[in-house]
Amino acid sequence: MKISEPHSRGFTVVGNHLAQHPHLSGLAIGLATHLQSLPDGARVDIRTLSTRLREGRVRVAAALRELEQYGYLARPRERTADGRVITRIYVYDNPTATRSKCDPTAASTRRRRPPVRRPAGPPVDPGNSAAPATPATPATPAAPVTTDTTDTTDTPSAPPEAPTEPPAEAAGPPAAVPTQLPEHAPAAALLAGLRTHDPRLMLSERDIRRLAPAVAEWLARDASPEAVRIALTAGLPSELHSPVAVLRYRLAELVPPPLPVPTPEAVRGGGPPPFQTCDACDRAFRSPEPGLCGECRPDEANEAAVSPLARAGLRGDGRPPCTPAA
Repeated sequence: MKISEPHSRGFTVVGNHLAQHPHLSGLAIGLATHLQSLPDGARVDIRTLSTRLREGRVRVAAALRELEQYGYLARPRERTADGRVITRIYVYDNPTATRSKCDPTAASTRRRRPPVRRPAGPPVDPGNSAAPATPATPATPAAPVTTDTTDTTDTPSAPPEAPTEPPAEAAGPPAAVPTQLPEHAPAAALLAGLRTHDPRLMLSERDIRRLAPAVAEWLARDASPEAVRIALTAGLPSELHSPVAVLRYRLAELVPPPLPVPTPEAVRGGGPPPFQTCDACDRAFRSPEPGLCGECRPDEANEAAVSPLARAGLRGDGRPPCTPAA
Protein backbone atom coordinates (compact mmCIF):
# COMPACT_ATOMS: atom_id res chain seq x y z
CA MET A 1 0.00 0.00 0.00
CA LYS A 2 1.34 3.42 -0.96
CA ILE A 3 0.81 6.39 1.34
CA SER A 4 0.87 9.68 -0.62
CA GLU A 5 1.06 13.19 0.69
CA PRO A 6 0.98 16.31 -1.51
CA HIS A 7 4.24 18.27 -1.87
CA SER A 8 4.01 22.01 -1.51
CA ARG A 9 7.64 22.79 -2.38
CA GLY A 10 10.97 21.06 -3.06
CA PHE A 11 9.71 18.24 -5.23
CA THR A 12 10.48 16.82 -8.70
CA VAL A 13 8.00 15.25 -11.08
CA VAL A 14 9.33 11.97 -12.53
CA GLY A 15 7.46 10.10 -15.22
CA ASN A 16 6.66 6.39 -15.00
CA HIS A 17 8.48 5.92 -18.33
CA LEU A 18 11.67 6.53 -16.33
CA ALA A 19 10.74 5.15 -12.91
CA GLN A 20 9.45 1.90 -14.47
CA HIS A 21 11.81 1.70 -17.45
CA PRO A 22 12.15 -1.96 -18.44
CA HIS A 23 15.78 -1.75 -19.66
CA LEU A 24 17.51 0.80 -17.42
CA SER A 25 19.37 -0.37 -14.32
CA GLY A 26 18.40 0.81 -10.86
CA LEU A 27 21.51 3.00 -10.68
CA ALA A 28 20.66 4.63 -14.02
CA ILE A 29 17.07 5.33 -12.90
CA GLY A 30 18.25 6.80 -9.59
CA LEU A 31 20.94 8.85 -11.36
CA ALA A 32 18.39 10.23 -13.84
CA THR A 33 16.09 11.19 -10.98
CA HIS A 34 18.96 12.95 -9.22
CA LEU A 35 19.95 14.82 -12.38
CA GLN A 36 16.38 16.00 -12.98
CA SER A 37 16.21 17.37 -9.44
CA LEU A 38 19.33 19.54 -9.85
CA PRO A 39 19.12 23.18 -10.97
CA ASP A 40 20.68 24.44 -14.19
CA GLY A 41 24.41 24.99 -13.95
CA ALA A 42 25.05 22.37 -11.28
CA ARG A 43 28.25 20.29 -11.52
CA VAL A 44 27.42 16.83 -12.81
CA ASP A 45 30.85 15.44 -13.71
CA ILE A 46 31.66 11.83 -12.90
CA ARG A 47 33.80 12.71 -9.88
CA THR A 48 31.04 14.84 -8.30
CA LEU A 49 28.32 12.28 -9.00
CA SER A 50 30.47 9.45 -7.65
CA THR A 51 30.98 11.32 -4.38
CA ARG A 52 27.30 12.28 -4.08
CA LEU A 53 25.85 8.84 -4.87
CA ARG A 54 28.62 6.90 -3.09
CA GLU A 55 29.22 4.78 -6.15
CA GLY A 56 32.37 4.00 -8.05
CA ARG A 57 33.31 6.12 -11.04
CA VAL A 58 33.12 3.13 -13.37
CA ARG A 59 29.52 2.41 -12.35
CA VAL A 60 28.54 6.06 -12.61
CA ALA A 61 30.08 6.28 -16.09
CA ALA A 62 28.19 3.14 -17.14
CA ALA A 63 24.90 4.57 -15.85
CA LEU A 64 25.48 7.80 -17.78
CA ARG A 65 26.02 5.79 -20.95
CA GLU A 66 22.72 3.97 -20.33
CA LEU A 67 20.84 7.25 -20.00
CA GLU A 68 22.57 8.58 -23.09
CA GLN A 69 21.59 5.47 -25.03
CA TYR A 70 17.87 5.83 -24.22
CA GLY A 71 17.74 9.60 -24.78
CA TYR A 72 17.58 10.85 -21.20
CA LEU A 73 21.02 12.45 -21.46
CA ALA A 74 23.14 14.23 -24.08
CA ARG A 75 26.78 15.28 -23.70
CA PRO A 76 27.86 17.41 -26.69
CA ARG A 77 31.13 19.32 -26.73
CA GLU A 78 30.87 23.07 -27.23
CA ARG A 79 33.41 25.88 -27.61
CA THR A 80 33.06 28.87 -25.33
CA ALA A 81 33.63 32.52 -26.24
CA ASP A 82 37.18 32.44 -24.86
CA GLY A 83 38.09 29.44 -27.02
CA ARG A 84 37.83 26.67 -24.39
CA VAL A 85 36.13 23.37 -25.27
CA ILE A 86 33.71 22.13 -22.60
CA THR A 87 31.27 19.24 -22.31
CA ARG A 88 27.73 20.47 -21.71
CA ILE A 89 25.21 17.97 -20.30
CA TYR A 90 21.55 18.16 -21.28
CA VAL A 91 19.04 16.19 -19.18
CA TYR A 92 15.66 15.29 -20.75
CA ASP A 93 12.81 14.46 -18.34
CA ASN A 94 10.60 13.24 -21.22
CA PRO A 95 12.73 12.47 -24.32
CA THR A 96 9.81 11.00 -26.27
CA ALA A 97 7.77 14.20 -25.98
CA THR A 98 10.80 16.31 -26.89
CA ARG A 99 11.37 14.34 -30.09
CA SER A 100 7.70 14.54 -31.05
CA LYS A 101 7.79 18.33 -30.68
CA CYS A 102 10.85 18.66 -32.89
CA ASP A 103 9.42 16.68 -35.82
CA PRO A 104 6.18 18.67 -36.32
CA THR A 105 8.13 21.92 -36.14
CA ALA A 106 10.40 20.81 -38.94
CA ALA A 107 7.42 19.57 -40.96
CA SER A 108 5.50 22.83 -40.56
CA THR A 109 8.58 24.77 -41.61
CA ARG A 110 8.84 22.78 -44.82
CA ARG A 111 5.19 23.46 -45.61
CA ARG A 112 5.58 27.19 -45.19
CA ARG A 113 8.46 27.52 -47.61
CA PRO A 114 6.48 27.16 -50.88
CA PRO A 115 3.92 29.89 -49.99
CA VAL A 116 6.73 32.30 -49.09
CA ARG A 117 8.32 31.95 -52.52
CA ARG A 118 5.12 32.19 -54.57
CA PRO A 119 3.78 35.57 -53.33
CA ALA A 120 7.03 37.22 -54.47
CA GLY A 121 5.60 37.57 -58.02
CA PRO A 122 2.31 39.48 -57.40
CA PRO A 123 3.84 42.79 -56.22
CA VAL A 124 5.46 43.25 -59.65
CA ASP A 125 2.17 42.96 -61.62
CA PRO A 126 -1.01 44.70 -60.40
CA GLY A 127 -3.32 41.97 -61.78
CA ASN A 128 -5.17 39.63 -59.45
CA SER A 129 -5.74 36.34 -61.24
CA ALA A 130 -4.01 36.64 -64.60
CA ALA A 131 -1.01 38.53 -63.27
CA PRO A 132 0.54 35.69 -61.27
CA ALA A 133 0.37 33.35 -64.24
CA THR A 134 1.84 35.89 -66.68
CA PRO A 135 5.02 36.75 -64.75
CA ALA A 136 5.46 33.15 -63.64
CA THR A 137 5.63 31.93 -67.23
CA PRO A 138 8.35 34.34 -68.49
CA ALA A 139 10.20 34.23 -65.19
CA THR A 140 10.66 30.48 -65.41
CA PRO A 141 12.25 30.40 -68.90
CA ALA A 142 14.16 33.62 -68.27
CA ALA A 143 16.34 32.12 -65.56
CA PRO A 144 17.39 29.03 -67.54
CA VAL A 145 18.00 31.11 -70.65
CA THR A 146 20.34 33.43 -68.78
CA THR A 147 22.12 30.50 -67.16
CA ASP A 148 22.48 28.67 -70.47
CA THR A 149 23.79 31.80 -72.20
CA THR A 150 26.38 32.31 -69.52
CA ASP A 151 27.47 28.69 -69.67
CA THR A 152 27.58 28.78 -73.48
CA THR A 153 29.66 31.93 -73.46
CA ASP A 154 32.13 30.55 -70.95
CA THR A 155 32.38 27.15 -72.57
CA PRO A 156 34.12 28.09 -75.85
CA SER A 157 36.50 30.66 -74.34
CA ALA A 158 37.55 29.42 -70.89
CA PRO A 159 37.91 25.63 -71.37
CA PRO A 160 40.26 25.83 -74.39
CA GLU A 161 42.60 28.17 -72.51
CA ALA A 162 42.48 26.20 -69.25
CA PRO A 163 43.71 22.89 -70.72
CA THR A 164 46.27 24.72 -72.85
CA GLU A 165 48.02 26.38 -69.87
CA PRO A 166 48.40 23.36 -67.56
CA PRO A 167 50.31 21.31 -70.14
CA ALA A 168 52.69 24.24 -70.56
CA GLU A 169 53.21 24.38 -66.80
CA ALA A 170 53.49 20.62 -66.58
CA ALA A 171 56.06 20.66 -69.35
CA GLY A 172 58.11 23.21 -67.44
CA PRO A 173 59.43 21.06 -64.54
CA PRO A 174 60.78 18.23 -66.76
CA ALA A 175 62.69 20.83 -68.79
CA ALA A 176 64.37 22.00 -65.57
CA VAL A 177 65.79 18.52 -64.96
CA PRO A 178 69.44 18.51 -66.07
CA THR A 179 70.12 16.43 -69.13
CA GLN A 180 72.51 13.55 -68.78
CA LEU A 181 75.99 14.45 -69.99
CA PRO A 182 78.35 11.85 -71.53
CA GLU A 183 80.72 12.12 -68.57
CA HIS A 184 77.83 11.29 -66.21
CA ALA A 185 77.10 7.95 -67.90
CA PRO A 186 79.17 5.86 -65.39
CA ALA A 187 77.49 7.65 -62.48
CA ALA A 188 74.02 7.05 -63.97
CA ALA A 189 74.82 3.37 -64.49
CA LEU A 190 75.95 3.09 -60.86
CA LEU A 191 72.71 4.69 -59.60
CA ALA A 192 70.56 2.49 -61.82
CA GLY A 193 72.30 -0.61 -60.46
CA LEU A 194 71.60 0.19 -56.80
CA ARG A 195 68.27 -1.66 -57.00
CA THR A 196 70.15 -4.93 -57.49
CA HIS A 197 71.59 -4.49 -53.99
CA ASP A 198 68.43 -3.11 -52.37
CA PRO A 199 65.02 -3.24 -54.15
CA ARG A 200 63.94 -0.13 -52.27
CA LEU A 201 66.53 1.94 -54.19
CA MET A 202 64.68 1.75 -57.50
CA LEU A 203 65.13 5.27 -58.87
CA SER A 204 63.35 6.92 -61.76
CA GLU A 205 65.19 8.42 -64.71
CA ARG A 206 64.43 11.88 -63.40
CA ASP A 207 66.03 11.10 -60.02
CA ILE A 208 69.05 9.49 -61.68
CA ARG A 209 69.66 12.63 -63.76
CA ARG A 210 69.52 14.78 -60.66
CA LEU A 211 71.88 12.59 -58.60
CA ALA A 212 74.34 11.73 -61.38
CA PRO A 213 76.44 14.96 -61.03
CA ALA A 214 77.03 14.26 -57.33
CA VAL A 215 78.10 10.67 -58.03
CA ALA A 216 80.36 11.90 -60.84
CA GLU A 217 82.02 14.21 -58.29
CA TRP A 218 82.79 11.18 -56.10
CA LEU A 219 84.28 9.30 -59.04
CA ALA A 220 86.33 12.35 -60.01
CA ARG A 221 87.89 12.27 -56.53
CA ASP A 222 89.26 8.76 -57.22
CA ALA A 223 86.49 6.96 -55.31
CA SER A 224 85.92 3.53 -56.82
CA PRO A 225 82.39 2.57 -57.95
CA GLU A 226 82.31 -0.12 -55.27
CA ALA A 227 83.21 2.41 -52.57
CA VAL A 228 80.43 4.72 -53.76
CA ARG A 229 77.96 1.84 -53.80
CA ILE A 230 78.84 0.80 -50.25
CA ALA A 231 78.55 4.40 -49.00
CA LEU A 232 75.05 4.70 -50.50
CA THR A 233 73.63 1.30 -49.51
CA ALA A 234 75.24 0.47 -46.15
CA GLY A 235 73.26 1.04 -42.95
CA LEU A 236 69.97 2.09 -44.51
CA PRO A 237 67.00 2.40 -42.09
CA SER A 238 64.47 -0.41 -41.95
CA GLU A 239 61.66 1.95 -43.01
CA LEU A 240 62.84 3.92 -46.04
CA HIS A 241 60.22 6.54 -46.90
CA SER A 242 62.23 8.63 -49.39
CA PRO A 243 65.19 6.84 -51.01
CA VAL A 244 66.07 9.88 -53.12
CA ALA A 245 66.35 12.12 -50.05
CA VAL A 246 68.62 9.62 -48.26
CA LEU A 247 70.90 9.26 -51.29
CA ARG A 248 71.04 13.03 -51.82
CA TYR A 249 71.99 13.57 -48.17
CA ARG A 250 74.73 10.93 -48.23
CA LEU A 251 76.20 12.18 -51.50
CA ALA A 252 76.39 15.72 -50.11
CA GLU A 253 77.57 14.98 -46.55
CA LEU A 254 79.87 11.97 -47.06
CA VAL A 255 81.74 13.19 -50.13
CA PRO A 256 85.43 12.20 -49.76
CA PRO A 257 88.18 14.81 -50.03
CA PRO A 258 90.31 14.85 -53.18
CA LEU A 259 93.58 12.95 -53.08
CA PRO A 260 96.67 15.10 -52.50
CA VAL A 261 98.65 15.95 -55.62
CA PRO A 262 102.11 14.32 -55.46
CA THR A 263 105.04 16.72 -55.42
CA PRO A 264 107.91 16.47 -57.96
CA GLU A 265 110.26 15.31 -55.18
CA ALA A 266 107.91 12.50 -54.26
CA VAL A 267 107.59 11.50 -57.92
CA ARG A 268 111.37 11.36 -58.32
CA GLY A 269 111.87 9.50 -55.07
CA GLY A 270 109.23 6.91 -55.74
CA GLY A 271 110.08 3.35 -56.84
CA PRO A 272 113.06 1.13 -56.09
CA PRO A 273 116.58 2.58 -56.29
CA PRO A 274 118.57 2.01 -59.52
CA PHE A 275 121.13 -0.75 -60.05
CA GLN A 276 124.75 0.05 -59.19
CA THR A 277 128.00 -1.91 -59.76
CA CYS A 278 130.08 -2.70 -56.69
CA ASP A 279 133.43 -0.98 -56.83
CA ALA A 280 135.11 -3.94 -55.11
CA CYS A 281 133.60 -7.09 -56.67
CA ASP A 282 131.81 -5.75 -59.76
CA ARG A 283 128.48 -7.20 -58.56
CA ALA A 284 125.18 -5.47 -59.37
CA PHE A 285 123.16 -4.15 -56.44
CA ARG A 286 120.47 -1.52 -55.88
CA SER A 287 121.53 1.69 -54.26
CA PRO A 288 120.69 5.37 -54.70
CA GLU A 289 124.43 6.11 -55.00
CA PRO A 290 127.39 4.08 -56.37
CA GLY A 291 129.75 2.38 -53.93
CA LEU A 292 130.22 -1.02 -52.31
CA CYS A 293 127.66 -3.81 -52.11
CA GLY A 294 126.49 -5.22 -48.84
CA GLU A 295 129.12 -8.01 -48.73
CA CYS A 296 132.03 -5.71 -49.45
CA ARG A 297 130.81 -2.98 -47.12
CA PRO A 298 132.54 -3.26 -43.66
CA ASP A 299 130.53 -3.74 -40.51
CA GLU A 300 129.39 -0.68 -38.63
CA ALA A 301 131.42 -1.77 -35.59
CA ASN A 302 134.69 -1.92 -37.56
CA GLU A 303 133.87 1.00 -39.82
CA ALA A 304 135.81 3.43 -37.65
CA ALA A 305 139.04 1.27 -37.85
CA VAL A 306 138.96 0.93 -41.63
CA SER A 307 141.35 3.18 -43.52
CA PRO A 308 139.96 5.82 -45.85
CA LEU A 309 141.27 3.90 -48.86
CA ALA A 310 139.57 0.66 -47.77
CA ARG A 311 136.42 2.59 -46.94
CA ALA A 312 136.52 3.84 -50.50
CA GLY A 313 137.08 0.32 -51.82
CA LEU A 314 140.74 0.79 -52.85
CA ARG A 315 143.98 -0.90 -51.89
CA GLY A 316 147.06 0.83 -50.59
CA ASP A 317 148.32 1.46 -54.12
CA GLY A 318 145.03 3.04 -55.11
CA ARG A 319 143.72 0.04 -57.11
CA PRO A 320 140.51 -1.91 -56.28
CA PRO A 321 141.04 -4.97 -54.08
CA CYS A 322 140.08 -7.42 -56.82
CA THR A 323 142.35 -5.88 -59.47
CA PRO A 324 145.49 -8.01 -60.09
CA ALA A 325 148.85 -6.30 -59.87
CA ALA A 326 150.59 -5.33 -63.14
